[in-house]
Amino acid sequence: MNAAGPTEFDHLRRVVVLTGGVGGARLVDGLYRLLGSRLTCIVNTGDDFEHWGLWISPDVDTVMYTLAGLSDRARGWGLADETFAARDMMARFGGESWFNLGDRDLATHLARTERLRRGEPLSSVTAELCAALGVEATVLPMADRPRATFVTTRDLGVLPFQRWLVQQRAPAVESIAYEGTTEPAAGVIAAIELADLVVLAPSNPYVSIEPITTLTGASEAVAARPVVGVSPIVGGRAVKGPLAAMLGEVDGVTPSAAAVAARYDGLLDAFVVEHGDAFNAPDLAVHEAATVMKKASDRVELARTVLAVGSTLLG
Repeated sequence: MNAAGPTEFDHLRRVVVLTGGVGGARLVDGLYRLLGSRLTCIVNTGDDFEHWGLWISPDVDTVMYTLAGLSDRARGWGLADETFAARDMMARFGGESWFNLGDRDLATHLARTERLRRGEPLSSVTAELCAALGVEATVLPMADRPRATFVTTRDLGVLPFQRWLVQQRAPAVESIAYEGTTEPAAGVIAAIELADLVVLAPSNPYVSIEPITTLTGASEAVAARPVVGVSPIVGGRAVKGPLAAMLGEVDGVTPSAAAVAARYDGLLDAFVVEHGDAFNAPDLAVHEAATVMKKASDRVELARTVLAVGSTLLG
């Protein structure tokens, strides 16, 4: 088991984290080490898509592999010590090879796709896969049915998320849209309503957090709980990914922790930002901390800070 034993946070019986992307998974890892099975991860599925006839859930898999201790720490996604022989052979056959599916990773997608075709919901399939890997936290995909993120670009029209980010390397954005179901997966709303604390991970708000909070009933459920977020912007730059550019392109604002907080439009009660990034905001407690997670100990220390700040909201 990856998680630690009893900690100073035993009073937090249920903690929910909304997450997506590599930065989100790193904080989830730290939270898991402090909370174990008391942690529930609600994971973005707007990135999900079909590739080679298989259903791929990139953010769900990143969280699952990270919590199982199997992820590639340098890349932040995929499995450690992975090989890509199947991708290379597909390229020789003239097939699409722009999305890096690893050889062992293929087993995850084969198992998932088989179960989905039998009619099992994605939430149940995810629970089975996590159990097989020894993950004791609850990992919930945000929706059981497809809800895809589409990006309207300045020069290439509308692109599905993975083609925008991976194949085209995140060209300039005009707007973001989510298409498909608006119904949360089984257990999502109940998990939020029962949580002592909700955490918004340092993920991209446009394409990782808002696909979750725009589901029916989700933002209302989150707003009714104590909520602490972590800024994905450090010193005006995104720790990873295209968020800094998107804040200017979509909202016309200078990238900053304050801009991210404003994007969450009142959902936050407290916000953890990098040292030097603090700002004044009405009805929002802003706390400075070391938020860049370069090593495993950084993940735990940031998680400890988040839980400590969250504990102050409980009264």
